[in-house]
Amino acid sequence: MQPTPPQSLPRVLGLWMTTAIVVGTVIGSGVFKKGRNVSENVPEFGLAMAVWVLGGILALLGALALAEVAVLYPRAGGNYVFLREAYGRASGFLYGWVEFWIIRAAAIAALATMFTDSFHDALRQTLYPGERVEVLAFWPRQLFTASVIVGLAAVNARGTRLGGGVQFVITILKVGSLLFVIALPFAVSAAVSVPTHPPKLEHLTPAWPSGWLGINWAKFGTALIGVLWAYHGWMNIAPVAEEVKNPQRNIPLGLLGGVLLLIGLYCGANIAYDLVLSRDTIIAKNEHGELSSTPLATQFCLALLGPIGAVVASAIIMTSVFGALNGNLLVGPRLLYAMGKDGLAPSSLSDIHPRYETPVLATVVLTGWSCLLVLGVGALTQYTMPVIPLGFTELDVNLPPGKSPFDVMTDFAIFGSVTFETLAVASIFVFRKRIPITPENRPYRCWGYPVVPALYIAGMGAVIVTFFATPQSRTEALIGLGFIGFGGVVYYLLFRDRTA
Repeated sequence: MQPTPPQSLPRVLGLWMTTAIVVGTVIGSGVFKKGRNVSENVPEFGLAMAVWVLGGILALLGALALAEVAVLYPRAGGNYVFLREAYGRASGFLYGWVEFWIIRAAAIAALATMFTDSFHDALRQTLYPGERVEVLAFWPRQLFTASVIVGLAAVNARGTRLGGGVQFVITILKVGSLLFVIALPFAVSAAVSVPTHPPKLEHLTPAWPSGWLGINWAKFGTALIGVLWAYHGWMNIAPVAEEVKNPQRNIPLGLLGGVLLLIGLYCGANIAYDLVLSRDTIIAKNEHGELSSTPLATQFCLALLGPIGAVVASAIIMTSVFGALNGNLLVGPRLLYAMGKDGLAPSSLSDIHPRYETPVLATVVLTGWSCLLVLGVGALTQYTMPVIPLGFTELDVNLPPGKSPFDVMTDFAIFGSVTFETLAVASIFVFRKRIPITPENRPYRCWGYPVVPALYIAGMGAVIVTFFATPQSRTEALIGLGFIGFGGVVYYLLFRDRTA
């Protein structure tokens, strides 16, 4: 006799795993790459650090508000559930439409590609130090990338507790690697009597522009957008809220503790970069006028550790990206699971494995689409849009520089992502008005309401306006709107007459 499938996902994630999901899915490549863009737009050290702090404060304000909503609706699906309950099924569907087809799958594909490129770079530096050779050919790398996705998906399909445990271990390693980066300048200075690259305080000047009139607010906003995407993912505990033990306590603590830890790690790492690397080195450009594609962590470790630093940096980036990839494969399928339960996707996606108690089919579908993106975009990269992989230069791969197709796809989805996530935080106002506050349904209430969520919405609203400040970002925003509009047509044709 076959065991009866469970009707809901089991609560197996404690506080530590909850916090690890928040931290582990956020720390990816942003902390190693976005510092260049920030320094290019905001040359003063103090103002650059203000960008990192402000990005963290915005995430913290959002977390304070979203925690109340997540406690009110601790169900699988996260923002999809909040938008559906606050604004109707069409809003939930449109978020799910963009999230599945582009945001989540492209993030998984891009993270897996970054992992493979860092692995290849470490292998090359180990086997052929100082030489510009390709150890693995292009298509074997693409197949390896897809196999990494499939392997991690299998781990997370095998059980939420297992996937959460892997996430916890990797997050510990990621936090440790960033603490290593923060401490390395001082450790090298103490260990070497005449250090070649001691911490240099002069790199931290000028600290601030001359008065408010000296701040270029358009460039400040551009820098802030990059930093916000380094913090992006702090909402990822919401999709697995149904599987969190004691959600009334652990969701708020995991969200707030995770975001505070991120602010400290991000600021510390960027201070360490600036203590070792000059501003000119950080914003160095190639002959095409483009910022270097080499991660800051690689230049940083090379300056302090010599040739072995490239291998160390690749290991740090691999660990970071691997953790973010695992986290996305853990939380991503819960969207399809929730939409399947509501009839806004095939109902079979809501099936729970009778033994593993996970949405296995939803995991398979997300994994398959992500792998198709890896192979399909790989074909574009190889045959129509050459691009420099992470950690390489155009001389390494004999390709002209260009924008990654993954960056193109995710840039088109950024506008929709920011818009829907802001609406999810704004739902707190809807629920405060609609649902009376009782100790049972509001064991946690947003501190500083209504000022805190209002500040977050105002800040993110300014970011949305910034998308229309330049022709390129305006085009990406309009294409993102177009994709959302196409999703609206699909909803109208297929789902408008269905009831929940």
